[in-house]
Amino acid sequence: MPNTPNIDDSQFHTIDMARLFPDEQPRHPPRVLLLYGSLRERSFSRHLAEEAARILSRLGAETRLFDPSGLPLPDDADATHPKVAELREMVLWSESMVWVSPERHGAMTGILKTQIDWIPLAPIGGIRPTQGKTLAVAQVCGGSQSFNAVNQMRILGRWMRMITIPNQSSVPKAWDEFDAEGRMKPGPYYNRVVDVMEELVKFTLLTRGTAPYLTDRYSERIESREELSKRVNAPKATGG
Repeated sequence: MPNTPNIDDSQFHTIDMARLFPDEQPRHPPRVLLLYGSLRERSFSRHLAEEAARILSRLGAETRLFDPSGLPLPDDADATHPKVAELREMVLWSESMVWVSPERHGAMTGILKTQIDWIPLAPIGGIRPTQGKTLAVAQVCGGSQSFNAVNQMRILGRWMRMITIPNQSSVPKAWDEFDAEGRMKPGPYYNRVVDVMEELVKFTLLTRGTAPYLTDRYSERIESREELSKRVNAPKATGG
């Protein structure tokens, strides 16, 4: 046995294969929440999220889209605001998420980031809202193809302790990829969206039954819930 005096043996667990590969798995349809990052009447990020939802439904998932119109800026209201409460309820309901943003000034939009900023890292009723959920990211571009927004969203997904799938979608010249009714035209970019949604459902089915075990951490087991909540909610010196 290696000498590891810094480890608390009472909270150090070897890998439990029965919990990692349980005999019983959830049988209900995967629950997927889709967020988009534009309030325009003709919003290509909304159109792409709607198209993704249709594909997810064909794959057997249950989907909900959050409408960000009316959501206040972070710190400009509290969690009792109706739109904040609606968003958080949807996040708690979901097992998986899709984030779709336009690329604006080389980044995701503030509208998409505001939605994510309203999702707390700290537990709500002992439940971390995003930890262990699967995530797919996608962006729409006004010009040539870019990956700035999806790369940023990947960083955010990791920060929110989500399982971000390898595949992603970036749709260039979005104005030319959707028809007048907001439906995505057939072609390689549409096929890529199907690929991403298919992969998301597969990862969700693989991990949702074991997510609590996958995200069970030694460092958190040695803290009490109260200590953990105090640490996560402690004021950060961010200059804000």
